[in-house]
Parts: sequence; C-alpha cells; structure tokens
Amino acid sequence: MDIYPEPLGTKIDDVQNFSTHLGGSAANTCVALSKLNVASDLVTCVSDDAIGNYIFKKLDDFNIGKKFCRRIDKKFQTQIAVVETILENNQSILYRNNSCDLQLDQSDIERINFEDYSSVFISGVTLSSNPSRDAVFLAVEKATALKLPLIIDLDYRPYNWESDEKKSEVYKNIMNEMDVIIGNDLEFNIADNSSDGLKLAQTLIQKKPSIIIYKMGEKGSKVYTKDSEQDFGIYNVQAIKPTGAGDAFNGGFLSSLYQGFSLEDSVKRGSANAAIVVTKVGCSSAMPNLEELNQFIKQKEEI
Repeated sequence: MDIYPEPLGTKIDDVQNFSTHLGGSAANTCVALSKLNVASDLVTCVSDDAIGNYIFKKLDDFNIGKKFCRRIDKKFQTQIAVVETILENNQSILYRNNSCDLQLDQSDIERINFEDYSSVFISGVTLSSNPSRDAVFLAVEKATALKLPLIIDLDYRPYNWESDEKKSEVYKNIMNEMDVIIGNDLEFNIADNSSDGLKLAQTLIQKKPSIIIYKMGEKGSKVYTKDSEQDFGIYNVQAIKPTGAGDAFNGGFLSSLYQGFSLEDSVKRGSANAAIVVTKVGCSSAMPNLEELNQFIKQKEEI
C-alpha cells in the first residue's frame, strides 16, 4: 500500500490527509501491463487482514490475476510506503518489518502451471532473503525448462541482505539466467560489487541475455543486444515526483515487445510511459492506458 500526503506538494511533516494506492514494484508493473492491454497474474504473499483485503480489491480493480496471491498469518505484514509528491528532496519511507512478500516459498511456485504463460517477470526485491529467494530460483528453473522468456527488473532495496558479497553472488547468478535485464547504474554496480556496473552489463550480454537495459536516470539509457549498443534519451516533462518511473517503463517496454513493436520503439514507449507517470500522483493509479500513451508520443513527435 502506497500512502501519499494530500494535497499535491505536501510534506510528510505537514500532512493532514492522505490518499492510498496499490503499490510495490511487481504490482505496479502488472498495473502498467494491464492498462496497456497485456494480462498478467501476480505471484506474492499478502497479509490476512484489512490491508490485505484492500490489496485484493485493488488487484480486481486493475484486472490483475490474484489466484497466486497467498494470504498469510498476521504476524507478517503487507509493506507500506509513505511517499511525497515532491520532486526535490523527495521523502519515500518504507515500512517492511516482517514483510509478507518475502514469505513467498517454493510451494507457491509449485502451484503454477508455467505452460499457461508466455513469459515470467521477476522483481529483484524478492531475492533479498529466503524463502522468497529460493522460490524465485525454482520459478526460473521451471520457466527455463519450458524455454519461456525470463525478465528481471533488478529493483534493489537495501534491506534484508546478508552482505555485499551475497548481493553480488545472488544477482549475478540470476542475471546469467535471464533473457532481458532491466536495471539502473546503481543496481549494476551492486550486482558487480564495484563501481563499474557498466562493465558487467557489457560482459553479461555476451552470455545468455538477449537484451540488457542499463538505465542512467536523466541521462537516458544504454541498450545492449548481442550485436549492438544504442543510446536512448528521455522525454522531458514537468515531473512532480521521481517515483514510479521504473515500473511504468517496465510496463510500456514489455507490453510493446509483446505486441510486436521493434526493440527501439519498445524502449521509447517504455520511456514515454515513465514520463507520463512522474507527472501524476501515485504510481499504480498514475499508469496511462494505451490511448494516453499513444497520444503522448504523437504530441512529443510533433513538437
């Protein structure tokens, strides 16, 4: 659950009222896909309480499959983020004590018939501890056996990890199994346990991955394939917050690939989707539909 101070521009220090939104990288990406006419099922654990009920209702509102969302004991809690709609010195405070999403286990993966799906998307936050880490690697094993495309957003969060060395080991292990890797320069640095994550991206593309998207914030991104390296910029907008862009990019990029757009156009559409979301309150509720995305790109091309 994401909680935003209202009205727009209110600091947490001064807040009187909040608005609530479905949150979390995986759920936000599912929303972005759904808004762009690509169906998905979310695989996670949700607390067996009123906030869990809220999450389930929101998943229904956004037409996201929840049959693999397992309710678990109340001692584990749905994580909450309190996020300002402010661009400068933005405060985003996460509450993740006994977080229920990290209780995903291998039995959850065994329930899935992977033959029903065209690809598997992984949010890297699930790798930070067990049992969810082992569950993710089992999902990778099952998807690989069926030759399903595997996609990861590295989505690093600094909690729960045992050590820097373990972070690097786990990220490298799973990145070697992926077909598409999406991450920013910090995340590639962490995966390499160095300050030269770009070198890791350049090395990995010579192995299994078919596409690596190395994001650099306002500087755009580098996109690697086996035989090419391309630089992409961003769409300039009047942003009101920095959050939600990555999840929106995931949805815009992956839905476009799925719908037959070229790699170049898919990256541009992902960037456009991200640009739209940072101009609105919230993340999931800010995701544009297909008409909005197409209209935004058309307007930008005409300028």
